[in-house]
Amino acid sequence: MKGCGMRIPFGTVTITRTAKELIADCLETGRISGGTLVDRFEKRMAGLLEVEEAVAVSSGTDADTLALAVLHDFGAKRGDEPALSYAATGHAVIHAGFMPVFVDVDLETLNIDVEKIESAITPKTRAIFPVHLLGKPAAMSEIVDIAKRRNLSVIEDAAEAWGAMYNGKPVGSIGDLGAFSLYVAHIITTGDGGLVTTNNREYAEVVRSLRGHGRACACKQCVSTVTGGKCEKRFADSGIGDRRFHFQRIGYSSRMNNLEAALGLGSLEKYSEILEIRRRNLFACMVGFERFQEFFWTFKEEKQERIGPHAFPFVVRKGMPFTREQVLLYLVRHGIDPRTLFGSIPTQCGGYEFLGHRLGDFPNSEYFGTHGLHIGVHQDISPGDVEFFLDTVANFLKAHI
Repeated sequence: MKGCGMRIPFGTVTITRTAKELIADCLETGRISGGTLVDRFEKRMAGLLEVEEAVAVSSGTDADTLALAVLHDFGAKRGDEPALSYAATGHAVIHAGFMPVFVDVDLETLNIDVEKIESAITPKTRAIFPVHLLGKPAAMSEIVDIAKRRNLSVIEDAAEAWGAMYNGKPVGSIGDLGAFSLYVAHIITTGDGGLVTTNNREYAEVVRSLRGHGRACACKQCVSTVTGGKCEKRFADSGIGDRRFHFQRIGYSSRMNNLEAALGLGSLEKYSEILEIRRRNLFACMVGFERFQEFFWTFKEEKQERIGPHAFPFVVRKGMPFTREQVLLYLVRHGIDPRTLFGSIPTQCGGYEFLGHRLGDFPNSEYFGTHGLHIGVHQDISPGDVEFFLDTVANFLKAHI
């Protein structure tokens, strides 16, 4: 449902009948906190993303944070550094107890510039943290190769990359850990929510511990909450007493509940259908913008990848006789709801001034931050809406060129 008074709003949400029925059952039975539905959702997500382990958490940012915090159990120290791309992952790095080292993006992809990664690595670097921005996969072959040579972990931020593939593999399954967002505007949503993916059983156990304040109780399936049975492990160690109240590590409160999982299970029913519609809309925008390539840049799909259809980016080229703000206001006046592209965290986000970077240190990221826009390609956008968007851009150019 569109709403918001716009012909083409940025986002939408599809709530299925199954989701409503599952939520109603949760409310009727009082089974609201984590349990059966969360367990079912995690299993379904692991299958969809082709990983051994999927751990549901309370947000995409928490998914990033917990995936990073896993490193503490495997030799990383607080204050160490992951090298990462410029999108909104900086907060998670700090929340996890690390110091971010930023790497500029590539002008052709929006993603981390692999040519600049190694120069950012120091003796304190523990991981590379690439972002698959707007669903376009980062250059994972090169990133994984660098990580192997440098003995670093790779944690993928796949928040916006539902449906994205790289060399035939779902993004989020390529590195050591992946982090997804289940925010309301995404293809699969739990309202809020996030997911950590990995093929490493030990990593998954640590994530399950971290999401529950770091407690020792971290089984893949909780007997007490999922089956209602008696847990034989709970009081098995007389030295620690109740495992549910023994805390092994500094953790977080990041659990998903059954109500959220119900929304996610409903989303999964429509996943393929929604993915197909969004792909159609994304490619219609990409093809349609070929006529505007003198004025705007946008990304393209490479042979080794499939872009996850989260949104359509377009960037005002240098030397144009109009500004991004003029484009934005024109679109808004004509019923289209764009968003500006993300800025450079270390130089365009005030909270990171303590790192001491200056404008010009990350020129590509900064250019996207001041010249870029993106619009939604969601399932409530029709082919007619896409044509309307393209015609509106054409009319803008007629008036300004």
